[in-house]
Amino acid sequence: MTDYYDSHDGAPDHDAGRPDTEHGMTRRQLIRHAGWFGGAVVLTVVSGEVISHIADSQGTNAKATAGAAAAGSGALRFVQVSDSHIGFQGPANMDVAGSFTEAINQINSLGFRPDFVMHSGDLTHLSTAGQFNQVKQMMAAMKTDRVFTVPGEHDSIGDAGRAYRRTFGMGTLGDGWYSFDTHGVHFIALVNTLSLEKLGHLGNDQIDFVRKDVAGLSSDTPIVVFSHIPLFAMYPQWGWSTDDALKVIALLRRFSSVTCLNGHVHQLFTKTEGNITFHSATTTAYPLPKPGRAPAPTPQVVPARQLKEALGIRSVGYRQGDRELAIKDQRLA
Repeated sequence: MTDYYDSHDGAPDHDAGRPDTEHGMTRRQLIRHAGWFGGAVVLTVVSGEVISHIADSQGTNAKATAGAAAAGSGALRFVQVSDSHIGFQGPANMDVAGSFTEAINQINSLGFRPDFVMHSGDLTHLSTAGQFNQVKQMMAAMKTDRVFTVPGEHDSIGDAGRAYRRTFGMGTLGDGWYSFDTHGVHFIALVNTLSLEKLGHLGNDQIDFVRKDVAGLSSDTPIVVFSHIPLFAMYPQWGWSTDDALKVIALLRRFSSVTCLNGHVHQLFTKTEGNITFHSATTTAYPLPKPGRAPAPTPQVVPARQLKEALGIRSVGYRQGDRELAIKDQRLA
């Protein structure tokens, strides 16, 4: 059976109906922050940076070859999906549940059983109980032993993420952060989507958690960090950065290999700073514009064929002794 991080908070949600909460955002705030409907542009990446290569049925990239090597005995293999936005209705994708189902089918057809699947946020579009139940039921069809999640800002509308944590937060700390170990790799899952005015923001309690969490680890332990919003300044004007991320990055500098995997931006992007590599994932819902190429990060309407090319999943392989993870991004096929 698939294990989920379910709610650690079974108390009634007294704030869910309030128009404003301490950290939660209302629907009106979120519309004002990002917008939900838009015109036409193509995706995808900031000029001057390295783009993750996409593999399809006709071709693979160098890292995909490395991923095949990582498939040996004792290797770690997991999948990242992101930004399914279950509940979205608009011309950018008239059937987000259908495209998420295609992504799940693609995971189940990889030719191996992932050790786990991570959904890196915006599971839902409006954080309603029905949308959370729907996406949970859909992810139960993934052929994997464990499913992990981190919340996106769309999973925290109006209630500071309480509904999200009731569904996916069991075993987590604070506002939903946690860590775990497998195959010699230490994983940290962070929450940086609860403060609309400071999107993204971690906060002192979470930074202290990371400090204590990594204190006893050897510097040669591979570290993988999951978050929804990037932990680097990809495009702060659109909230595509985390204002206090450098405090966490400083805690990770002593480790020889650190990989940060995020969602939120709906496009592939890779950046390396010293020992730390950042990889933004694509989406299963709809593309967003290249930073600065539109007034706001609104869903982009593209032809159906281009939409499929913009959507996808990511598989990651690691074999103990390797310095880096092997990352393969695949189009939704």
